[in-house]
Amino acid sequence: MSFSDRLKILISGRTVSEYARSVGLSESLIRKYLNGSEPSLSRAHQIARGSQCSLVWLASGEGLPFDAAPEVAIDALQSALRIIANQPGATPFHTPDTETLKHIIALYQYLRNHRLRDGTVDELLGQSFLKLLQQDEMNSPSGEK
Repeated sequence: MSFSDRLKILISGRTVSEYARSVGLSESLIRKYLNGSEPSLSRAHQIARGSQCSLVWLASGEGLPFDAAPEVAIDALQSALRIIANQPGATPFHTPDTETLKHIIALYQYLRNHRLRDGTVDELLGQSFLKLLQQDEMNSPSGEK
């Protein structure tokens, strides 16, 4: 996935003009990046900071787009879910597989950072984001997720 593709994920649900204003860059510069130009490190940092996303992900595609913590330990999360599920009186539920948990974490972090103007969660935007994540995984040349 290219820088342009990752930028499209960050913009999803907004106009290029709205997005450019939100990160403090000109619309023409954002359009230039959408057309394949690569930003300088300082511009990439500005975009990541304005989008509240991971600079590593934005620059390279590695990791999760919205890392709230330095690292989410999937095994610890799975253990926590199993512990909760085994509590007396707990409502039974299925513990998701690793890839589903990664999607849940990325989607949560995205929705937390991309609310509607009134502060509510935009579920339609979340659905679009999840589709883009899934397309990225299907288009990954190495088959890695």
